[in-house]
Amino acid sequence: MKTGWRFEASQIVLIVAMFAAAAVAWPSAPDQIPVHWNISGEVDRYGGRFEGLFLLPLIAAGLYLLMRYMPILDPGRANYARFGGAYAALRLAILVVMAGVQTMVLVTVFKAPVNVSLVVPLMVGALFVLVGALMGKIRPNWFVGIRTPWTLSSKMSWVRTHRLGGWLFVAQGLLFILSGVLGLPMFSYIVMGSMLAVIVVLYAYSYVVYRADPDKQSPAGTQPSDDE
Repeated sequence: MKTGWRFEASQIVLIVAMFAAAAVAWPSAPDQIPVHWNISGEVDRYGGRFEGLFLLPLIAAGLYLLMRYMPILDPGRANYARFGGAYAALRLAILVVMAGVQTMVLVTVFKAPVNVSLVVPLMVGALFVLVGALMGKIRPNWFVGIRTPWTLSSKMSWVRTHRLGGWLFVAQGLLFILSGVLGLPMFSYIVMGSMLAVIVVLYAYSYVVYRADPDKQSPAGTQPSDDE
């Protein structure tokens, strides 16, 4: 799957900006930097200066390279052209969220007030909504999407599971946003529980659709051959 140089350049510029911001903050950053917050938005772990400033840019760079070249390794890489726009939007959205999290960390380094219990759910919720909106466009492949033994063995199961998953992910994203707006820690536990429910529902649904598909196939290598 090919993308334009402007699109790739925009992501590279964003990653470079993350490294540059970390480098600028380095001289005045404290030795201990918040790197994790609990469900109430309170810091529950600190890291060293390098971890606090450069871990997110390094992860962002790694994710960029992984998602940029992953389709080359996919046996179903021909299908990426059919959802290239959705895949590109997903790649960019993930980097934007990571840049947003790093911005939040840098703001806390300089002692500015940040409502973590609001900002993080808003960012994560927006990402879930976007993923949900894109999910119905994703076509069968080995790396991206809802990959169960049955979606990988039935095109009908793949398509219908991703359609349902799209609606459920949008709903999950809205729940994340609502949890941040309400600022109720107990509501966050409900959100976590609903995520588990979404996983169970999609896993089970993919099997039910697979069973009803007359054109379903067994995954490669799962059927004994004549010489075994």
